[in-house]
Amino acid sequence: MSRVAKQPVELPQGVTATITDTSVTLKGAKGSLSVALSGGVKVIQKDKHLELEYDANNRMQAGSTRSHLSNMAVGVSKGYERKLELVGVGYRAAVQGKTLNLTLGYSHPIAVEMPEGISVEAPSQTEIVLKGIDKQRIGQIAAEIRELRAPEPYKGKGVRYAGEQISLKEGKKK
Repeated sequence: MSRVAKQPVELPQGVTATITDTSVTLKGAKGSLSVALSGGVKVIQKDKHLELEYDANNRMQAGSTRSHLSNMAVGVSKGYERKLELVGVGYRAAVQGKTLNLTLGYSHPIAVEMPEGISVEAPSQTEIVLKGIDKQRIGQIAAEIRELRAPEPYKGKGVRYAGEQISLKEGKKK
């Protein structure tokens, strides 16, 4: 049996749930998120928490649905944030409205448009902060930005997540 799906999802203060046969919508101070329910998984609201009912054939869907609901509850109440760092001479980031302008050592600057619901900040020229309510979308955008210039293994130059440890290779010996 799935252990994840057995745990109830606690709804923080100010978060309300709307449950239909095919979806669950959570509304909070930061916004609203919705998840579609797969067949065989039902969500029941009891007091200030959500519980899942499912049959033996839908254990995997129940576990991932419970994780999505938990992430949504945190997202609509507190929100999520992901930090990136630029390491390298001349690597810079600047924000103009909803566009992130990057200089990453290529012959041309790179402009990344932020999708709806995600805000971007550049507290310094070498830091990027992504904020929003959807954990999956923030992680996906952060991965796409990191992919533009992934850290290289010899000097570690590139775009990396804040706190990420890059194992450097030893250079050529003479």
